[in-house]
Amino acid sequence: MGNKNVGIKDVALAAGVSVTTVSHVLNEVAYARVRPETKEKVRAAAAQLGYEPNRLAQALRTQRTGMLGLLSEDIATTPHAGRIILGADEAAKARGYNLMILNTSAAASLESRQADVEALLERRVDGILYATMYHRSVDLPPNLGNVPSVLVDSVSTGGNITAVIPDEERGARTAVSALVEAGHTRIGFLNNTDDVPATHLRLQGFRNTLDEAGLDGGAAPVESAPSEVQGGYEAARRILERGRSADVPTALFCYNDRMAMGAYRAAAELGLAIPADLSIVGFDDQQLIAANLYPALTTVALPHYEMGAWAVEQLIDAIEGKTDLALMAAAPTVMDCPLVRRDSVAPPRA
Repeated sequence: MGNKNVGIKDVALAAGVSVTTVSHVLNEVAYARVRPETKEKVRAAAAQLGYEPNRLAQALRTQRTGMLGLLSEDIATTPHAGRIILGADEAAKARGYNLMILNTSAAASLESRQADVEALLERRVDGILYATMYHRSVDLPPNLGNVPSVLVDSVSTGGNITAVIPDEERGARTAVSALVEAGHTRIGFLNNTDDVPATHLRLQGFRNTLDEAGLDGGAAPVESAPSEVQGGYEAARRILERGRSADVPTALFCYNDRMAMGAYRAAAELGLAIPADLSIVGFDDQQLIAANLYPALTTVALPHYEMGAWAVEQLIDAIEGKTDLALMAAAPTVMDCPLVRRDSVAPPRA
């Protein structure tokens, strides 16, 4: 039977550690760097003292339930973007909150998504994260404004809501810079055909980086196709069979890792070795693709985990009165997309 008079400070004192360490251990925060022997000390102290969190008392005292809602547009069923959930969940636990996830679809009607938000509100969540599988603009259910809310990997068509998105343009710059630094001067881009922010911003980053390197980004070859393996294959065949050898790129920047996978196939059919004859850089760092291609794909990682964690931190700070989300709603927060160096980039042949 738990002792309701024992608090987290008592456990910390008995175990000889900080309150933060006790919170990390008892909430099983995965990223917390706590030694196994320290975890055992904390758990033993909590058990010995009969520590038991009184969630009901906390809720009555603060008028908060300690629950956050996450309305997921397909990300709950997508391993790639699922790291948004992991980042959000671990950040929530570190602050003493729990995450309630409700999956919806990008194809769902506004009325359907409004009903999903209502389902979360009926469970008295303190705030809601609205996360999409890829960076895009969304029409938001009006009732999302009934509690503090933050958008993840998306922006509202109507504005006026805090959002966090990847820095698509800078990510493309990072990818192309890796090829320029390797010595490539003939660089092509396999782009997406969908009218989404990443299509335009990654192209912009590609061209701007080449211009700044004195390589005339406006004249650089670009082939567009659906952003899947087959699309990447077809676009790569077109760009690599341009006629004169002086026009053929020695390096490709691909809109995403799936298109890069298709480019690998095209290179193999044309007798081009990667990276000796052709260097390739992708985008997204998809777990099931990038590290498992041969050679392993150098790519740019989307900050899914970091966006999920950041969104939860802002949401909880707003719930607890430490910040005003309205002050951050004028423009989305952008997060860096780091380069993941593997084995698909080398200097061009002399």
